[in-house]
Amino acid sequence: MVGSGTLPLSSLLRRSCALLVAPCVVVPLLLNPLAAQAAPATPAEMGLYTRIGAVNVCIARAAGIEFDKAVGVAGETIAQVILGQHQGQIQQVGSKALTIEELRKGSVNSAVLGAAEICPKAVPADVMKKVQEALKQAPGKAPAKGTK
Repeated sequence: MVGSGTLPLSSLLRRSCALLVAPCVVVPLLLNPLAAQAAPATPAEMGLYTRIGAVNVCIARAAGIEFDKAVGVAGETIAQVILGQHQGQIQQVGSKALTIEELRKGSVNSAVLGAAEICPKAVPADVMKKVQEALKQAPGKAPAKGTK
């Protein structure tokens, strides 16, 4: 025994190994598209995924990561979640499953738009200008916060 009142080292190792095995079984089930829900992503789910991606961009920028890298990682995260949880289907797009390339393009755009709203100071000025131009052309869309 290791000190009084503690478990032998072999028991601690067995417990640690058991804790490590559980995630190895659960994580593939979460990431496996066949085990995931087959329903297309709802507008509410897409809003959540976009917000998570945008917050990640804001956190990455605050940590000094360049904008393109931060947006790329956030976009890839959103795309992988949609692919894994919804088999690439989004209600607003229709019944056709999107390819990973299509998901990436849309997800990067979502991460940029979300970051422009949540942390506009972390978005480069030229990107904010493009966001504003895009929002002006989109019917019924309000300009991002912190922009003119």
